[in-house]
Amino acid sequence: MEERILKVEDLKVYFPVKKGILKKTVGYIKAVDGISFDLKPGETIGLVGESGCGKTSTGKALVRLNPIHEGKVYYNGQSLTELKDEEFNKLRPDIQMIFQDPFSSLNPRMTVGEIIGEPLKFHRKNEDVTELVIKYMELTGLRKEYLKRYPHEFSGGQRQRIGIARALALEPKLIIADEPVSALDVSIQAQIINLMMKLQKELNLSYIFIAHDLSVVKHISDRIVVMYLGNVMEISPSKKLYSEPFHPYTKSLIASIPVPEPGKKGKREFLQGEIPSPLNSPVGCKFSTRCKYADDLCKEKRPILEIVEGEHQIACHHWRKINNVE
Repeated sequence: MEERILKVEDLKVYFPVKKGILKKTVGYIKAVDGISFDLKPGETIGLVGESGCGKTSTGKALVRLNPIHEGKVYYNGQSLTELKDEEFNKLRPDIQMIFQDPFSSLNPRMTVGEIIGEPLKFHRKNEDVTELVIKYMELTGLRKEYLKRYPHEFSGGQRQRIGIARALALEPKLIIADEPVSALDVSIQAQIINLMMKLQKELNLSYIFIAHDLSVVKHISDRIVVMYLGNVMEISPSKKLYSEPFHPYTKSLIASIPVPEPGKKGKREFLQGEIPSPLNSPVGCKFSTRCKYADDLCKEKRPILEIVEGEHQIACHHWRKINNVE
């Protein structure tokens, strides 16, 4: 079997809902409700879905910024969910995160040199911090003259480069990028994605790239995990997903991507109804309330991920019938 740097099994991230003076737990918001996927060394997995589908909650749970309710997470074969905080902290340099908002994730009172150098003081004490900071600034396209400048002096794209340099400073093997380009202009988005792809080749990095925009994920991902209401709907190699989506939800997402040709109209698939609340989600398939193919089986029994072919998996009771597969 091919090596896996990360393996996620039946991950659940629940947030308690408390009421009353005694703050009694009256229910749970099921942000992530039993998802499974894996990641190969040097690979990029795209984690996509509408806002509120649980993709950011998943990313944060992997670095212990969100509590894990149930499930297992393995990093290079080692169970992260069973590690105590002190043991997990030893692995933190290996797994870093890049955040969505490059301004709020940077301390406005610290210079660029201090921001990138702060983690180095704890994890690489015996090395020349300034020299390392300049190295990672240059790697991410920042001039060393910016060393003593503050975040407010930079554009959004430059601030995101600072965030990337900070993540790289500890020489991680896995980077979780939480919508790293969604707050940037389209031209700047392309620059940041190209930079991340370049760094991946040079440093042999593995990425989990979280986004709600499928057109962005297309250019960087090897495989894509499509999420809806805390569940995985489909996992597919990137090229196959865009040319031949199997799940009804994935089909609607692909159809919603704007066609960059004047006069050419794409085939739209409009979804009916509203997204159910994660506090009271459907018992069966999470997508059953909006799916035109849903029947009683879909509403009563949750589908499991089935292998379509190779690395293509789908969670749908009727995927063969929908796609005319015998």
